[in-house]
Amino acid sequence: MTELSPAAQQVFWAFNEAASGKPDDWHYLPAIAAALEAVADQVVPQPPMLVEGGRTYEEAWTATVHEAVRRQLLAIAAELRGQDQ
Repeated sequence: MTELSPAAQQVFWAFNEAASGKPDDWHYLPAIAAALEAVADQVVPQPPMLVEGGRTYEEAWTATVHEAVRRQLLAIAAELRGQDQ
């Protein structure tokens, strides 16, 4: 098993502290990944916001930030999901 990134480690340890207190509950990784994917879909739905006739600067900036947050959440979820294989 490969080492988790710092972000994925934080999610994993936070889950373990809240759920069982055991740092070795690797079998929960798919459930944690699924929860993060659901969070990404709720917080930053895909596709990004589109405005009829184009976007203003603020809208484009907001969409860029939202897309970056979504990518980060999904990357952690993918990493956690990959650890279970």
